[in-house]
Amino acid sequence: MINCIAADDEKPALELLGDNVCKLSYLNLVAKCRNAMEAMDIMRKQPVDLIFLDIQMPGITGLQFVQTMSVRPMVIFITAYEKYALDGFNLDVVDYLLKPVALERFVKACNKAHDLYLLQNKPVPGAVQPYADHLFVNVDYSFIKLEINDILFIEASKDYIRIYFHSGLAPVFTRMSLKAVEDRLPAGKFIRIHKSYIVAVKYISIIRKDTVALPSVELPLGINYRENIRLLTGS
Repeated sequence: MINCIAADDEKPALELLGDNVCKLSYLNLVAKCRNAMEAMDIMRKQPVDLIFLDIQMPGITGLQFVQTMSVRPMVIFITAYEKYALDGFNLDVVDYLLKPVALERFVKACNKAHDLYLLQNKPVPGAVQPYADHLFVNVDYSFIKLEINDILFIEASKDYIRIYFHSGLAPVFTRMSLKAVEDRLPAGKFIRIHKSYIVAVKYISIIRKDTVALPSVELPLGINYRENIRLLTGS
């Protein structure tokens, strides 16, 4: 189930949007908001996977709202203004819909979000389950097989992650949260050392007060993750 919110300052448009969302069984409408600040408040209180967002709203516009997010859910813009389309796609939104939106076009956009959600969060049919010796990630709509034993560290980059390899293979860049990939890695073999980094335990060479050294790279050790290191070292 995809948790979503709808944000539009025009009440009729917001009600119609809410009705359309409720027609799709895989969407769970968490809240309807009249502006970006209301949406922001909802997102602080509970996880949101998808936002249906108007652009021209009082105070913070939809574009500005998306730009403020450090961790960004999927976004579908629904607006009366075609001129913002390029700005929207530069923010890597799922889709950009122009009002009035035909139900068929709305469903098509939602299906795109649903497919992306499954790619990010569900096991790939036919692929090994978590805690095996490899995993699959989506890169440019293709599934790439990664050998878990070759993963050196993983770095968060906004809505994406970069996966670096001990063998020197080129890093893999995929749309996924650090938490999502962490859940798919073998317990005990990887450790979170920072809000932006997961490292392979077997490749750790030196642990310092504020850094963790791996072959060819030294990464920051976040204050909130020192307990992980303490448990690892038994100190």
